[in-house]
Amino acid sequence: MSEVEKKSVGIVHTQTIRLIEPEQPLKLECGKTLAPIDIAYETYGELNEAGDNVILICHALSGNAHVAGLNGPDDRKPGWWDIMVGPGKGIDTSKYFVICSNFLGGCSGTTGPSSINPSTGKQYGLDFPIITIADMVKVQKILLDKLGIKELLAVIGGSVGGMQVLQWAIEYPDFVKSAIPIATTSHLGAQSIAFDAVGRNAILADPNFAGGQYTDEKGPDRGLAIARMIGHITYLSEQGMREKFGRQLRNSDSYNYDINAEFSVETYLDYQGQSFVERFDSNSYLYLTKAADYFDLEKDYGSLKKAFAKTKCRFLIISFASDWLFTPVQSITMVNALVANDKDVSYCDIASPYGHDAFLLEPEVLGSFISGFLDATHQPEVKKNHTGKRIQEHAQIHDLKQAHRVRVDYDVIESLIKPNSTVLDIGCGDGELLANLIADKNITGKGIEVEQDLVLACVNRGLSIIQHDIELGLENFADKSYDYVILSQTVQTMKNTEMVFTELLRVGQKVIVSFPNFAHWRCRAQLFLAGSAPVTKQLPFEWHNSPNIHCLSLKDFDQFCKRLAIKVEKKIPLIKTSRSPVRFAPNLFAEQVIYVTSKE
Repeated sequence: MSEVEKKSVGIVHTQTIRLIEPEQPLKLECGKTLAPIDIAYETYGELNEAGDNVILICHALSGNAHVAGLNGPDDRKPGWWDIMVGPGKGIDTSKYFVICSNFLGGCSGTTGPSSINPSTGKQYGLDFPIITIADMVKVQKILLDKLGIKELLAVIGGSVGGMQVLQWAIEYPDFVKSAIPIATTSHLGAQSIAFDAVGRNAILADPNFAGGQYTDEKGPDRGLAIARMIGHITYLSEQGMREKFGRQLRNSDSYNYDINAEFSVETYLDYQGQSFVERFDSNSYLYLTKAADYFDLEKDYGSLKKAFAKTKCRFLIISFASDWLFTPVQSITMVNALVANDKDVSYCDIASPYGHDAFLLEPEVLGSFISGFLDATHQPEVKKNHTGKRIQEHAQIHDLKQAHRVRVDYDVIESLIKPNSTVLDIGCGDGELLANLIADKNITGKGIEVEQDLVLACVNRGLSIIQHDIELGLENFADKSYDYVILSQTVQTMKNTEMVFTELLRVGQKVIVSFPNFAHWRCRAQLFLAGSAPVTKQLPFEWHNSPNIHCLSLKDFDQFCKRLAIKVEKKIPLIKTSRSPVRFAPNLFAEQVIYVTSKE
């Protein structure tokens, strides 16, 4: 057996069952009813004895239930997320029982516009009732109930699938243990609705649309192909398109000077449009894009904060930096609403050139985030024992110098924290301090970190971690919402220290700060004798690659606190190898210092 085969779920058969019988129709959000309803689904892996290893995957607009493996020995194309689902992959089917169903309104086995209307004996077409994301989720819940599933370890989905994830977390808070919405949004903006509208109009304007009652032999193929082309452009990024196509001509070295497709990007879009026509239904495209347009958590619940108020699950929200369809800002808005509700949320904006489609094309990075989060959610006790070995298993962390420097300050900071308190760790690195505080002091903690690799390390430890630049503020954190805010070995790297410190004192009852002392005698000696910027074990950077942009001493920080009316409750000067405070001339002999501060 090859390595590829070992990591495949193998042959998987799509199953179809009837969920809703004609005598008990489903009430839809639009006010109409629908029956009968059949649903197509696939499962992977095995349900464990406890029944607590179930993962539901929600597919995107053009997806289906066939997530992984092959539907038969002659099948040449694996499931749409085969790179993510399988033994040893990001969603590990040797650990988890995975379910994916074709959602309501689809055209791959689940009841939709191409299904037969029992009232007419013909396809529903435009007689199919308008459906919403909430209707899709309601049908999925009925499926899980029929399968005997009592809880979901996680519900995962990208794009429109991510909308379903959000709806699951809100609608069934006691059923869902964790939610991973990827490259999604709480509502479409005007631009996204406009793209959907143009795509629908291309279908409706096709002369073969026939009021929605077209046939397989003669349908609005050209209109659907154009709709797919428009949609596909939004799934890519400018960088990705430039690198993949540029201005390359497909079959010639010079222009033909006619209106036919010549550029590589044109023929690529032609191919995407044609291949989509071969597997998708035009009416389903109309209904599913309309369902995405109607999705609006703010409108439905009054605000995004209210929408998330009753959720109970852990969240891992993931966006992609080059996604201009569902932008990182839209994900951050959801993160902020969850933070405002004091929910367990982690967030990362993954660097990728692939645009919105990155959730289908970044198996290593995305898989590392998902697998670490799932493992920590399924076995939370393991987070107390996560080590550097585990971090290295999940990510190639290219520069942990700052996170792994000798951190005697961690021991001292930990001694300053009272048990069972709440802690916000700013610039938390790989999460070592937070993990220790959780294990030793039973604190409730959250981390903030900028570097993607370090955010991943924290996720793998089971920590609640948000990728965020502290210099952008903490506006969604309530006043005095944490007993302690920690700023360890970070203050010297900030541009707007005064603004940051003001925010930290607003959010925390106490702010604990540690930083290297640039006035230490070795620094002075190197500068005086060698005439060059000092490099020490405590400051192991050359001038040109140092993250430190401020050179401050104990005296400097004392003056800073005095000017801002900050109360210094404790000052603990330290040398690298001892937890005992430096007693004599600390500004000269201390290598680093810890301050406990509060607002006067």
